[in-house]
Amino acid sequence: MLEEEVGFSLFVRKGRRLNATREARELYSQVERALSSLDEVENEARRIKAHQRRHVRILTAPHVTIALVAEAIATITKEDPQFTASIDSRTRIDIDIWLGREQFDVGISVLPLDDSSIDIKPMASVDAVAVMHEDHPLAAQDEVSLDDLIAEPLIINSPRTVMRQRIDALFRKKGATPNIRLETPNGVVACELAARGLGVSVADGFVARSSMRPNMVIRPFVPKLTLEYVIFFPRWRTITPTINRLAELILLSAQRVNTGA
Repeated sequence: MLEEEVGFSLFVRKGRRLNATREARELYSQVERALSSLDEVENEARRIKAHQRRHVRILTAPHVTIALVAEAIATITKEDPQFTASIDSRTRIDIDIWLGREQFDVGISVLPLDDSSIDIKPMASVDAVAVMHEDHPLAAQDEVSLDDLIAEPLIINSPRTVMRQRIDALFRKKGATPNIRLETPNGVVACELAARGLGVSVADGFVARSSMRPNMVIRPFVPKLTLEYVIFFPRWRTITPTINRLAELILLSAQRVNTGA
């Protein structure tokens, strides 16, 4: 049995159900990564056989794919019909894990990134904004402050996200507790819910501008919360002309979204 081979219990019985132990979940996570690595080897062999020399593997968060990467891919595909890509959308925490595996050619994320295996280039400084329905009382203001949100029902990111950690730090400094109505790891979902009048969200400016909805308004948030976006590359891999061109197009998309152009 597998339990005998690994030397620990994989399941515990609760009534009629078998539940995975903490050790089993950790083992599954490692197995999933190993299988993913094997899949990537097979995919790479297939691309070589098919002479797909202009394939790019992109590592980024889901909202960045929507806000920046999709437009860049559309442009480069028109420029080069032989361009192909695989997009691995991961949460910010998962991106940290994937960096050491180097199964990507170009990545986009928010600082901090502390990994010696990558080369980092600045991309954009993005300020957080307050997002709400146009009928919300705070929509009449030119800006929304932390004091304005003390008693407001909030739609907020999950605790492990960079944005949530920054917001929690502001509330702690103020000696206040956020009134969390809804919580999600996905900033696009938070903006969508805020646009429906379910509360106020403090969102990444990229996320908010790329997920505009009817009746949704954006206001500057104070004190200023700035997120530093970067584009990064595996240090030991060659940056091909195709990778370099895609990176240029992503940077142009970032500039347009950040300025509202």
